[in-house]
This record gives sequence, structure tokens and C-alpha cells, in this order.
Amino acid sequence: MLKSKTLLVLGFVWPEPKSSAAGNRMLQLIELFRAENYEITFASTAQNLEFSEDVSALGVIPKTIELNSATFDAFVKELNPTIVLFDRFMVEEQFGWRVSENCPNALKILDTEDLHCLRQARQLAVKENREFTLDDLFSDVAKREIASILRCDLSLMVSELEMELLQNQFRISKDILYYLPIFAEKLKKIPTYEERKDFVFIGNFLHEPNWDCVKYLSEVIWPLVHLRMPEAKLLVYGAYPSQKVLQLHKPKQNFYIMGRADDAQEVVQKAKVVLAPIRFGAGIKGKLLEAMQCGTPSVTSSIGAEAMAGNLDWNGFVKDTPNDFAEAAILLYQEDTLWKQSQENGFEILEKRYNKAFFEKDFNLEINSLLKNLKHHRNSNFIGSILQHHLVSSTKYMSKWIEEKNKN
Repeated sequence: MLKSKTLLVLGFVWPEPKSSAAGNRMLQLIELFRAENYEITFASTAQNLEFSEDVSALGVIPKTIELNSATFDAFVKELNPTIVLFDRFMVEEQFGWRVSENCPNALKILDTEDLHCLRQARQLAVKENREFTLDDLFSDVAKREIASILRCDLSLMVSELEMELLQNQFRISKDILYYLPIFAEKLKKIPTYEERKDFVFIGNFLHEPNWDCVKYLSEVIWPLVHLRMPEAKLLVYGAYPSQKVLQLHKPKQNFYIMGRADDAQEVVQKAKVVLAPIRFGAGIKGKLLEAMQCGTPSVTSSIGAEAMAGNLDWNGFVKDTPNDFAEAAILLYQEDTLWKQSQENGFEILEKRYNKAFFEKDFNLEINSLLKNLKHHRNSNFIGSILQHHLVSSTKYMSKWIEEKNKN
């Protein structure tokens, strides 16, 4: 009798697809493996929050696990998964060595979400009010993240630019990198230009680039727009707004902090233009993908649009200075012909770059090929084996020390 295929997902958090692109991404990965008849367990050390997805409703077994505990060793050994999927490199650091010790034949996949070292390097440059340079990449975070990528058999990337960066700057072999973007398609019912009003921003405020973006909108961009369009409103939506976010609520300037959206797509569909002057970040921007799905043109920065449209025209404007950004926002809001062409550009980007049908078959072939040739694949990534050896030697004993300490 053939052993059933099992997937263990080790989640950084429980997925919240209505709060973040990362949550949506995780559910898409689960669906890919469900379609291939994998038995799936989703395990996390995080608290299952009010807006977390009920993964059991998807046929996925939920499991709460502990850090620095031998209970995980017993759990993973008994489960004996075919594949282990790590949700971000921090989770691989915590559990990768335990997986390798107890299930050495399990295929280890890292879902990067975005390149953390790139996002944090850009954030530091903004904080220090200077231009980002490639030298900023070589940080302690990069050392941890690159080591994690090397220890895994395959790392999933949502950005072609980040794949190139890993290969060119860090000399990572393309054999352990795989491009798999977030899937998206045009919604069936799209309101017309005439049926819409207001500017909108939407984003999870636990994600630092979103807070910075809204602060920048409030202090720099919106005053320029408001001066020219005093009747226009900007509605800011996002899960988990902190007090500092709520303090930006300025009804007299038509700048409204709206909090969590019950239905993000409904909010974006009603708006005329999405504003996202993102100053630092990495990966694919879920809010901009969602804008395209909703037929809502956007104005964003070069970092916001990075790697998203390929050689296709953006669904609106990409501007990096405050005056240019504000001018583009006003133009896009007021010119219906330009607005409608921008909307069509977004639909074309979705169809040509984010269509699930383009990726599903090839992804399954890649996974099956790795499962059949895992020993050879790992021998080709010997640096990864060395890093695995040294991580086990250091992290293992630190973890066991914490485990013993916790018993007292």
C-alpha cells in the first residue's frame, strides 16, 4: 500500500486572508497541494486570532505547537511528512533543524513571502534619509535569511527581481529558487467610473511599510491633493491600526482613518483611485494586485510597482516625488478616458502575469521532480548541508538549554 502524501505547513501566524496578502498567499499554496491530494496539517506557535482563517473548514488539520520543546520532535516524527513548508525564514530557523533530525527525507520548502533583508535595508535608508544602495543588503538579517534559503531544498519567490538579486548579489543557485507569484484574476462585477468616488489606501498596519505609507500620505502627499481638490476624500483602511495611526484621522482635511474593512474588495471597488506611495518594501504588493482585480487604477512608487507589471503598462501612474505623485493622482481621478485605459492595463497585467493556470502544472512537476531526486539535489547544494550541520550544532543546544530552563 502506497504511503499517502502529507504536507506539514509551519506557519509564522495563522493565515488571515482578509487582513494581508501573506494570508491570501498561504491559502493559495494550501490549495495547490490540496489539488494534488496531499493530507495537510497547519501548525503554528502563534495565537489563533478572531480574524484567522478556519483551516479545518478547508480540510486542513490545525495544530498548536511550542517553541523549544521536544513535543514538536515527537509530533513531527509521528506525522512523518512528505513535505514541510516553512512560512518565512524565522520559522525555518526555529524548526528546520528539528525537521531535519526527525524527518531527514522530508522535502523542505521555504516560502519567503518577500525578501526581508531587502525590505529592512530600504527601511533603514528611509529612516536615515538617504538613498538605498546594494551595500545596505549585507546585514545580519541577510546572513540569517540567506542561510535559511541555503538550508532548504527550494525557496518560493514572488518577485523575479528578488530572484535575480539573490543570484547576482549573494550567488544563490537558481536550482533552489522558484518563481511562484500570488495568483489573481479580475472580479466578475466591476463598478464603472461614474459609480465610484474617493481615493483609498488599504493595508495591514502590523506591516511597517503600510504605517510609513499612511504617515507619508498624511504629512506630504494628501495636503498637495487636498489643496487642489478640497472636496475629495481619502479613506484609509487597514487591520490592527495602532493609536499613532488613529491619531492621523483628520476629517477637516477629508483624511479619514476607517480601520479594518469588513470586505476589502468591496471597499476598493467603490473607490476611484488607490494611493500607495510606498517608500520601502519588497515582494509583491497585495494592495496593488487587489486594486487591479477590482478595476481600480492606482498611483504608486517605483518600489510599490517593482517587479509587478513586467514590460506591461501600469494601471495608473508610478511616481516618486510628492508633486508628481499628487499631480498624477488628481489627473487619474478626473480624466475618465485615462482612468478607463489604466483599468484595462491592470486587467492585462492580471491575465498575463498572475493567472494561476500559467503556474500550477509546472509547480507540481517541480515538486515531484525534487521528491524523486532529493539526494542528488541536496548534493548539488553542499553549502546548504554545511550550514545545516552547523546550525544543528549551535541552535540545537541553545534550544535544548532553553527547554531545560523552562522546566524549572
